Amino acid sequence: MTDEVLLIRGALLEGGRAADLIVDGGVIAEVGSGLSRAGATVVEAEGLIALPGLVDLHTHLREPGYEASETILTGSRAAAAGGYTTVFAMPNTSPVADTAGVVEQELALGEAAGYATVQPIGAVTVGQKGERLAELGAMADSRARVRVFSDDGFCVFDPLIMRRALEYVKAFDGVIAQHAQDPRLTEGAQMNEGAVSAELGLAGWPAVAEESIIARDVLLTEHVGSRLHVCHLSTAGSVDIIRWAKRRGVQVTAEVTPHHLLLTDDLVRGYDPRFKVNPPLRREEDVLAVREGLADGTIDIVATDHAPHPLEAKACEWQAAANGMVGLESALRVVHATMVETGLLQWTDVARVMSREPARIGRLSDAGTPLAAGHPASFTLYDPTPARPFTTADLEGRSVNSPYLGRDLPGDVRWTVYRGTPTVADGALLEKPGVRG
Repeated sequence: MTDEVLLIRGALLEGGRAADLIVDGGVIAEVGSGLSRAGATVVEAEGLIALPGLVDLHTHLREPGYEASETILTGSRAAAAGGYTTVFAMPNTSPVADTAGVVEQELALGEAAGYATVQPIGAVTVGQKGERLAELGAMADSRARVRVFSDDGFCVFDPLIMRRALEYVKAFDGVIAQHAQDPRLTEGAQMNEGAVSAELGLAGWPAVAEESIIARDVLLTEHVGSRLHVCHLSTAGSVDIIRWAKRRGVQVTAEVTPHHLLLTDDLVRGYDPRFKVNPPLRREEDVLAVREGLADGTIDIVATDHAPHPLEAKACEWQAAANGMVGLESALRVVHATMVETGLLQWTDVARVMSREPARIGRLSDAGTPLAAGHPASFTLYDPTPARPFTTADLEGRSVNSPYLGRDLPGDVRWTVYRGTPTVADGALLEKPGVRG
């Protein structure tokens, strides 16, 4: 919490109306027109879009164990630069986040960093090995209050273990977030299976490897009466399966990444490892389908799958390169380009898919809240400016493996405020939250 009082003047709220906000004591004290407060720091926000602080349900922060790629501090800084005030940290750390002790450590490191809420995601199975359930109940009862569990990076492939996990989390309204990838259908895969992989002679990752796991899991979820979340959905067939499941009343939600909204497997022709990711970049038809699925509500949220790597993991030949892309700093700008500029979403929809719904799915009641009096003062002020090249200067994390370097992207995060404290001011990340200069 900060003692600084902020007066935000003329920001564009949901629905397009301009309003002033007074931030005091970590909460939004007033919303209205012509507001004033003696001694307040004034932020002129005319023309800036005010969004509730963005929430990312799928972030790899790498700590503990892989600090050469990212730390909770550096990842939180990247999050703030992108307009995020809450990130859910995936469990593929070393040690794996499969015990109460590890998730509480991550929570504490996030609190110490002070740039965003870092909410740990617990592993479904011990060591993410898929053999036996991890300490789901202990993580749920810990100070971290874990409600989302995933073996992301690995599919929970055994249907019996998946069923038991879905049954277990019902006791505390948890959710299993599945990395949908049949490992037997993707062994040795280097890119999407299709015309481009055949032309390049690279082993293909077929769409059915994702779709078959999603189909199985929505049926298991329906049978158990639990909650399922599908990570980084990427194919047209997967959109159809989720749409069918929701019509049946299955409690399933799904996410799409910014890169699957924009990039296609044609980019692999250059063998640039920045474009190597799991699930892989798909066909143009898949890109259009996932955009439509996000627009019509079949896909619930946008999640970054921010996956930082050290330079040597990407500065190598394609076959040896690691999968993954950084995405926190660019996500809002990519959604602006692919969904808002195309007319598929309005800014009120962006608030829903990038803030409110991720917080709801993750069961965080104090994140993604409306910009209204009495609510926590976590928000971003976004300038919908014309496109400019995305460069390494836009990156605030430890790694630079962005697929957007050199690509024109619209917009700019001008301010990020986390629980009343500015973390980004006038477009610059603050070295210490609340202190400018």
